[in-house]
Amino acid sequence: MCSCDQVGCAVPRFLVAFISVLLAVPSLSGTYAQESSPAPAGKTAPAKQVSEIKLGYLRAYAPQLALSVLDVPPRNEGVAGAEVAIGDNNTTGRFLGQKYTLDVSEVKPDADVAPAFNDMVSKGVLYILADLSATQLLSIADLARDKGILIFNVGAPDDRLREEDCRANVFHTAPTRTMLADGLAQYLIWKQWRRWVLVYGSHEPDKLFADALRRAATRFGGEIVAEKEFTDTGTARRTDTGVVQIQRQMPVFTQGFPDHDVLLVADESEVFGTYVPFRTWIPRPVAGTAGLIPSAWHPASEQWGGTQIQNRFAKANGRRMLSKDMAAWTAARIIGDAATRTQSADPEKLAAFIRADDFSIAAFKGQRLTFRKWNWQLRQPIFLGDGRSVVSTSPQEGFLHQVSELDTLGIDQPETQCKLK
Repeated sequence: MCSCDQVGCAVPRFLVAFISVLLAVPSLSGTYAQESSPAPAGKTAPAKQVSEIKLGYLRAYAPQLALSVLDVPPRNEGVAGAEVAIGDNNTTGRFLGQKYTLDVSEVKPDADVAPAFNDMVSKGVLYILADLSATQLLSIADLARDKGILIFNVGAPDDRLREEDCRANVFHTAPTRTMLADGLAQYLIWKQWRRWVLVYGSHEPDKLFADALRRAATRFGGEIVAEKEFTDTGTARRTDTGVVQIQRQMPVFTQGFPDHDVLLVADESEVFGTYVPFRTWIPRPVAGTAGLIPSAWHPASEQWGGTQIQNRFAKANGRRMLSKDMAAWTAARIIGDAATRTQSADPEKLAAFIRADDFSIAAFKGQRLTFRKWNWQLRQPIFLGDGRSVVSTSPQEGFLHQVSELDTLGIDQPETQCKLK
């Protein structure tokens, strides 16, 4: 038998609690009925205010060819990343009375973007993700500043947008060419591969990336022992350059170079770079825009929670995330995070929050990312990978900095020419 201490003495307390609940039921029922009854005629309960935060994605687009059909950019490159971020923002926003939308507008490369910009502004867009050339972006930067609109550069790697042509209302989530080149150079120096041959294309972007590689060699102790330009003759890639012809051309083109550790390729224009690996006169690793490629993101990245964003992105788009997708996602999330924490849709308040000393954003890259105050470039690691996997990430071990190791990538504050306006 159970003792009174175990059971019997607990019964009265149980009965008291049970009776109290029974007595409370009518009161609760009445309260519920009162809350669920319709409002008197002519009166409605006040609706919760929803603040709509409109983002625009302004892109210069035209179908592009690539030397490999596997490298043809997806039709929604960049836009897809922004759309995933809009979904992420709305997940939180619906509890805070915020609604995020995205308006996408396309123009031809090198076309006048002012009409498309003005059309977005007329729709109430206050934040623009710009996937434009440097010239196009600059054409609207001052217009946006005068209208109180913030621009996030998600596509242009040009250093001049962060230097002599910098603007106070333009934030950059895409890395610069110098950041990409420095990330690659650090790894090559860490591997003790110090002697480089540089081959570069004849188009302006190719030459700009070649300049960034030269600067990286000087900065980190690499030596460019030879250079050679590959001139684009304008031949049709698919009809005039068969495999046999390429197999004969590349060894001859790379013949006669002095002894070197790595062959660097600067071919942003996709004219010859993909044909270089495994076709050089002497067997050497290839890096740059072919072979080992530096980038803001890698589709195979799974570290630091990368699997989470990759899976969500793939579920929504049926493909893996690319660098421009990540730059756009990061920009839209910065806006969402700032709006959430300030409880505002005012660009002035959001800009002040983003520019604050304690601002940072998480972007699946191993650390929280911050903006450089002297040119509003987002500090971020650089991925180094081939077509299958991530080989490494920079900054590399041993490359130190008094403020942030991420400032070993790209133009540092003592070097900057930026005067924000």
